[in-house]
Amino acid sequence: MTTAGSVRAEGDHGDEGGLRTALAGLTTRGRSFLAAGAAAAVCAYVLGQSDLLRVGLLLAVLPLVCAGVLYRTRYRVAGSRRLSPSRVPAGSESRVHLRMDNVSRMPTGLLMLQDRVPYVLGPRPRFVLDRVEAGGRREVSYRVRSDLRGRYPLGPLQLRLSDPFGMCELTRSFSTYDTLTVIPRVEPLPPVRLSGEVKGHGDGRQRSLALAGEDDLIPRGYRYGDDLRRVHWRSTARYGELMVRREEQPQRARCSVLLDTRAIAYDGAGPDSAFEWAVSGAASVLTHMLERGFSVRLLTDTGTSVPGEGSDGFAGASQESADAAGLLMDTLAVVDHSDGEGLSRAYDMVRGGSEGLLVAFLGDLDEEQTAVLARMRQRSRGAVAFLLDSGAWLREPSGASGPSDGGGERSRMLREAGWTVVSVPRGASLEEQWRLADRERSGLAAASGGEGAG
Repeated sequence: MTTAGSVRAEGDHGDEGGLRTALAGLTTRGRSFLAAGAAAAVCAYVLGQSDLLRVGLLLAVLPLVCAGVLYRTRYRVAGSRRLSPSRVPAGSESRVHLRMDNVSRMPTGLLMLQDRVPYVLGPRPRFVLDRVEAGGRREVSYRVRSDLRGRYPLGPLQLRLSDPFGMCELTRSFSTYDTLTVIPRVEPLPPVRLSGEVKGHGDGRQRSLALAGEDDLIPRGYRYGDDLRRVHWRSTARYGELMVRREEQPQRARCSVLLDTRAIAYDGAGPDSAFEWAVSGAASVLTHMLERGFSVRLLTDTGTSVPGEGSDGFAGASQESADAAGLLMDTLAVVDHSDGEGLSRAYDMVRGGSEGLLVAFLGDLDEEQTAVLARMRQRSRGAVAFLLDSGAWLREPSGASGPSDGGGERSRMLREAGWTVVSVPRGASLEEQWRLADRERSGLAAASGGEGAG
């Protein structure tokens, strides 16, 4: 995506405030010359040396003349910025292109260009542009990179004008800025079947009729263009007009992704923390399900979802799926810890019986929240939980990697409620955990004699 902003920076002149601004722009060299000239003038007056007085005046006047000439210079310079791309995954680079256009009729002097960027994106870029001819342009670029999600402002662009002697520098700021969105890392996932209904549109898609049986079929009146093979003769004889069978209505498979954002559920911070793994996992599952044609929803413990999301979530396998993925990623780019203590709001958001697959990324759980999740399982047709023991994530890799005693008990309670539970160790690959969830789900289905889920 390309974004650009363009403004003009022009020297002001002619008032007392402008003179003070020009004098404030004196560099260390200019202030030194001014101080040396004043000292020489004082010494010349005390000693009665006229030659020394002329030298002092020259030293003092030179920085003042440079400041005045620089301030009255009427450069008209337009600047623009373009991000390529403007949305990048964490850990990836984006290139920022800057273009300066001299829109005045006179060439510029030496220009120093500086763009303001947040500290997390790297050092502040600075460029020195040589003389730009009238109507000419200069283009420079730099790279930014962040390991942390978020939305980062770039700008405003600053232009520093300097005289040939380096006595004075003046700064002109442009008013526009752009935003770089750093989204979570998305890991490609293999196509597995975590429940008997994990299908998008295709041969295995769910279908429903108006009612279940042929005898209970509710036909409708014939419309011009209907296939005569769909005529329902029994209803036609009953109603005295041509009636046709209703078409089967495809139902899109649904998937809801629950992201636990409670601050009390996670310890640690940074790109390698348990919370960032959970956010990246949620982003990966949402993207994967959209690509497979699912209608997806993003839920959090606060019950909030993505702005603009419909009641059935975002539909995949459509022209709007790319826009939906962008909205989901933008939401996850800025998601942060919540002050909540429970999952009751998320429970209220889960529809009973028609939720489809529920994938949850959970932090530390207590007994009360485990009970809420057990009830939530009854409202979905398939449920997979990725449990992240934040205490284990804070331990060194050489330490014990298994779940804590409390974490093991919570896993057992969720499994008894029908969840497919995967305890995620520190630094685990989401692809491996996704396959592990598929194997565990298949094992549960085989053990219960239910329909296979492999």
